[in-house]
Amino acid sequence: MSIRDQFSEQLKIAMRAHDAPRTSTLRMILSKVKDSDIAARPKGVDKVPDEEILSALRGMVKSRRESMDLYRQGNRPELVAKEEAEIAVIEGFLPQQMDDSAMEQAVADAIAEAGAASIKDMGKVMAVLRAKYAATLDMAKAGPIVKAKLSA
Repeated sequence: MSIRDQFSEQLKIAMRAHDAPRTSTLRMILSKVKDSDIAARPKGVDKVPDEEILSALRGMVKSRRESMDLYRQGNRPELVAKEEAEIAVIEGFLPQQMDDSAMEQAVADAIAEAGAASIKDMGKVMAVLRAKYAATLDMAKAGPIVKAKLSA
């Protein structure tokens, strides 16, 4: 079952259960996917691949986390809770992220594979990580690890 089908199926389930917050979040996800499809049409692509959808979902989670920080600063706990609920729904469709030790090992393997010797080779290492682990590795967390290992 494709990720698009999962969204549609989960939306039907949420609507039958009268789960308004989940329904709203799933509709927002489907809207984002449709926007991505429309944006890709000039390139001759009818439907964007699942990798791009997952990337868009990660972007949605990131923006919600940033919003949560702002809502906390503004003392708006009800909006923080809403964002947390949306993140939980979105993350339900994302692959499980690597833990810290697995990330360290992946970075070490990528450094060896890229033959990186200094911080100047960071781009090569990040490219290897992106190619191999894009779905399960948080690149924002991997960057500082790569930098620390190459600087040492």
